Amino acid sequence: MPEPAKKAASAFTKKPKSSEAVAGGTVVFEAETEKKDTKVKWQRDSADIVASEKYLITADGNKHSLTINSISKEDDVVYSAIAGSSKVKFELKVKEQQEKTENAAASSSASSEGQPQASHEQEAPAESQQPDTRQDLTGLFLEKPQSGEVTMGANITFIAKVGSANLIKKPAVKWFKGKWMDLASKAGKHLQLKELYDRNTKVYTFEMQIIGAKANYSGAYRCEVSSKDKFDSCNFDLIVHEAHVEEIDIRAAFRRTSLIPGGKRKSTAGGSSCDGGEEAGELDFSALLRKREATQVSNEPEVDVWDILKKAPASEYEKIAFQYGITDLRGMLKRLKRMKKEEKKSEAFLKKLDPAYQVDKGHKMKIVVEVADPDAEVKWLKNGQEIKISGSKYIFENVGNKRILTINNCSLADDAAYQCVIGEEKCFTELFVKEPPVLIVQSLEDQMAMKGERVEFVCEVSEEGALVKWEKDGVELTREETFKYRFKKDGRKHYLIINEATKEDCGHYMVKTNGGESVAELMVQEKDLEVYQSIADLTVKARDQAVFKCEVSDENVKGIWYKNGMEVKASDRVHITHIGRNHKLTIDDVKPEDEGDYTFVPEGYAFNLSAKLNFLEVKIDYVPRQDPPKIHLDCVGHTPETTIIVVAGNKLRLDVPITGDPAPTVVWTKADKGKTRPPKSEESSDMEFSADLMKDGKVISDTDGRVHVETLKDHCVFTIEGAEREDEGVYTVVVKNPAGEDTADITVKVVDVPDPPQAPKIVSLGEDWCNVQWEPPAFNGGQPILGYVLERKKKKSYRWMRLNFDPHKGLTYEAKRMIEGMAYEMRIYAVNAIGMSRPSAPSQPFVPIAPTSEPHCLTVDDITDTSISLKWRPPERVGAAGLDGYTVEYCKEGTDEWVPAFEGLTERTSVNIKNLPTGEKMQFRVRAVNVAGASTPATLTQPVTIREIMQRPKIWIPRNLRQTVIKRVGETINIVLPFQGKPRPKVTWTKEGEALDPKQVGVRNSDFDTILFIRRSERKDSGKYDVAVQIENMEDKASLHIQVVDKPGPPQNLKITDVWGFNVALEWKPPKDNGNCEITGYTIQKADKKTMEWFNVYEHYRRTNCVASDLIMGNEYIFRVFAVNMCGLSEEPCTSKDSAYIQKTGIVYKPPTYKEHDFSEAPKFTHPLVNRSVISGYNATLSCALRGWPKPKVVWYKNKMDISNEPKYRMFSKQGVLTLEIRKPCPFDGGTYTCKAINDLGEAEVECRLEVRVRL
Repeated sequence: MPEPAKKAASAFTKKPKSSEAVAGGTVVFEAETEKKDTKVKWQRDSADIVASEKYLITADGNKHSLTINSISKEDDVVYSAIAGSSKVKFELKVKEQQEKTENAAASSSASSEGQPQASHEQEAPAESQQPDTRQDLTGLFLEKPQSGEVTMGANITFIAKVGSANLIKKPAVKWFKGKWMDLASKAGKHLQLKELYDRNTKVYTFEMQIIGAKANYSGAYRCEVSSKDKFDSCNFDLIVHEAHVEEIDIRAAFRRTSLIPGGKRKSTAGGSSCDGGEEAGELDFSALLRKREATQVSNEPEVDVWDILKKAPASEYEKIAFQYGITDLRGMLKRLKRMKKEEKKSEAFLKKLDPAYQVDKGHKMKIVVEVADPDAEVKWLKNGQEIKISGSKYIFENVGNKRILTINNCSLADDAAYQCVIGEEKCFTELFVKEPPVLIVQSLEDQMAMKGERVEFVCEVSEEGALVKWEKDGVELTREETFKYRFKKDGRKHYLIINEATKEDCGHYMVKTNGGESVAELMVQEKDLEVYQSIADLTVKARDQAVFKCEVSDENVKGIWYKNGMEVKASDRVHITHIGRNHKLTIDDVKPEDEGDYTFVPEGYAFNLSAKLNFLEVKIDYVPRQDPPKIHLDCVGHTPETTIIVVAGNKLRLDVPITGDPAPTVVWTKADKGKTRPPKSEESSDMEFSADLMKDGKVISDTDGRVHVETLKDHCVFTIEGAEREDEGVYTVVVKNPAGEDTADITVKVVDVPDPPQAPKIVSLGEDWCNVQWEPPAFNGGQPILGYVLERKKKKSYRWMRLNFDPHKGLTYEAKRMIEGMAYEMRIYAVNAIGMSRPSAPSQPFVPIAPTSEPHCLTVDDITDTSISLKWRPPERVGAAGLDGYTVEYCKEGTDEWVPAFEGLTERTSVNIKNLPTGEKMQFRVRAVNVAGASTPATLTQPVTIREIMQRPKIWIPRNLRQTVIKRVGETINIVLPFQGKPRPKVTWTKEGEALDPKQVGVRNSDFDTILFIRRSERKDSGKYDVAVQIENMEDKASLHIQVVDKPGPPQNLKITDVWGFNVALEWKPPKDNGNCEITGYTIQKADKKTMEWFNVYEHYRRTNCVASDLIMGNEYIFRVFAVNMCGLSEEPCTSKDSAYIQKTGIVYKPPTYKEHDFSEAPKFTHPLVNRSVISGYNATLSCALRGWPKPKVVWYKNKMDISNEPKYRMFSKQGVLTLEIRKPCPFDGGTYTCKAINDLGEAEVECRLEVRVRL
């Protein structure tokens, strides 16, 4: 290590600091010196600054300042202030006036081809792509770029139009990919940005054209336009679909080969005739294999070629560029140079901050930096502002050399750039706060509503204020449709409200977050008006009141009353009322002309309610007092055969008109005959009736229970409150008086809703449907079953949704529009004329699932005499049931007997079927299987003949093995050489013509490659290795060179040849052992004999002699030398036997006089041109070394023709090294190249041969 030197004291007590300013503004740099009379000189890029209108320089005592006015982008350079021997540098950063806030995330470096996103770049997480929250001051876009889809390899153009009629300044447009990547710097082969202006319409048209789209171009894009103080932006998406892969026509690959004279094979097409018949030759699958290899898609993960280049030595650049398809080698080297530029080593920081940190929202983050001075004070800045201690948000810790900033409960406001400052030194980092995915806690529920009703969907998410997106049948619902839909937030709950539902609103509604989604179905039913109470026939006497009353389900429905087809108008005697759901027609003081048919017609509905008004005319005849009793059932529209039907639960009232004098006794009986009660005294002057009810032989009084009778002047009333099924039967009414008796039978039938059916059964399932089956109910309620109503619900839900509104007459039903993979339950209602039954018990839970689609791209991978290898791709549609595996079957051509290739299922997408009959034509098929069953089969288009294809052996040497393989002692050597050949070839390895030692070298062979493996390499493993691949009499050979290197031995014979002044001349000899590689230099060290501390004098010194200078007088030194090669320093140094003593002051050294040397020399090439062989399309260089004085003139020739002015060639000369660069040579650029040098003392020339190979 070098000797420590004293640090000079600075002349500045206050140093100018780097600053940022806006273009057009003013900035002031201030400095203070230790002494008042110290002069300060200001410089800009190492050039002195002269005072002017732009630069104002002031000095007041020890205070000095530099003012820069009218700042422009050119002022963004490095400045310095000089006082005495002290010099302080600082920077000025200039920002544009419209420049936005710096990006919080560092943009990935662009690829050399300028594509929107290189293959090695990683896209930002989806959850980090938040929408632009900047205020949209004006809508500048006339036409926004729309989202698009494109197939891989195709082109697509996005167009944005901006009107400039109201703009003062020309609009500026920026295109972004993802959140931060500016695409302006990526324009090139795959991306073109265009701008057009129409003077008539004053419209700017901006186009972004993507050429030859690739899969990694998919993602979110953004277009921003700004003009002075106006700004607008638009987001759009690009989806790149995989290109359709042609199906392989196996028939084209089936051709026979036959031998022709000379041993060559002649190919015969499948459709051409052959003299030898069908067995004239062998089947040739080479075309099929070539096509398969051409369409093979690589599944290897993407690699970052720049990371590989940064770690690789310079000698490997060309090989890596060729491997990864980089053609611009010059641009690659420039970019690497920028990337490898190391920062100046910090004196204040031992370990700086990492470039970026990431933390989840709400979590704690620690940012740690290590400082050199344990007592150093640090400042923490956030976006340029110093962080102050405030509560428990920020915690500052000092632990030894570590300085820790802890940020508690991180929020989006903490997503910023942070700095740690010690004096004038800073280190930077960025913190990215990642929002956790928003989960749906409460899912949407299916809804069923009547037309015109309000519908409300509600879901609950895991965080308040989260963004959600509503969709209907896959189409997003936006704020522009607020007249139809209304969006509402209440804490973590989100609502979608449809004010007046219509039939068009039916469909599936989905709510999406960045962490999940939920789907529900809305069904809208037309309103059917239900009649709760119909109007009944009336029989009234003169001057009585007639009341027709009905009740409907909708209280807002109005109606019109008709009599015999003529509208009834309200009058003093006729009253029409509508209160809620009740409609009433009242006729006072009934007259004979009021008799007729009365009808109520609800407005807007195609049905009516009718009843008849019967007028009972009372005739008074003077008859004798003895009048036998009479039952007048014909007056109320009944006959003895009439059956009266009453709905269970309703009230049954029978008004039976009775006449007789004296008043008869009335007895009602059911099932058994009634027993009459003795009549009342005949002496009663008023005619009164008495009635009893006898059931099962017992008399029921008129006040007991649900069933009772009531006696009026001229009729008897039989009433049943809340009729039940047991009330059904034949009722007999008997009237008696002394003059006689009369009997009438009335049949009463009680009808009810049917019993619920049994639980339904699911008989079959599909992707979004199921078939339901059930049995009729045990009791139909006394009325025929009109049909059934079905309902379904999700298993975890409580809301049932009706599937049909009209009764379904069958006993099976196909339910559709279900979500695949969701568990459901079904239940059934039976419907008769009375109404619907109670629901049945729910069915067993079921999940709609469907088989997958068929596997695709079934191809032959390999074939032998008794086996075949098949491969295929998974189905395009798998479904919610997943994929359990595949079945493979085969059969002989002409038969339908398919034989399974193996038992059970396989999860792999390739299979090797063995033990097949040689020469047979076989057909193969593959099915995908899941819980729902097997898919449709994927079958080869043509049968395959089981016969192996002969393939000539060929060794493919990787590019990195074409040069000498260099390894260090102890390293592992693992060399893989791929080859081809069928049947499996024999592989032989030799070293220098001798067989390998199996104890030291391991060889492992497979059908496709051979591996040479040495676990711990030694020097003796160096040499030439030969490998041979042989099939019968066909053979292919290859060679490779391995060089095992080690650290060199120590140099020899280190001597001190001379000592003068403060200098010592040293000399030594190279080491005997160079470590099996070139000696790259020497490291010379010195040590004072007093301290014996060693310090470096020279490192990587190339010569075998040197002069050690700047030694301290009065000290005695010894020296040592290490040899250096690519493995490092030698283990032992060579130390000088003698020491050198530096004389003290007083000894005067008289330097010898030398004659001035004449350096004039004729041109001479010290290193000639070397013949080269290069690949077409990659830049090539030819180099040679020249010396001569005066400086020679250099001319380059190709085939004796001067090429100095050819644009294809570039000539360089640096430190005597002449280089000719040939840009992307083609085969026509091959030939003889000559370099000629001329000066006054003579001339010299050198030539070489360049061969340009065509790229395979």
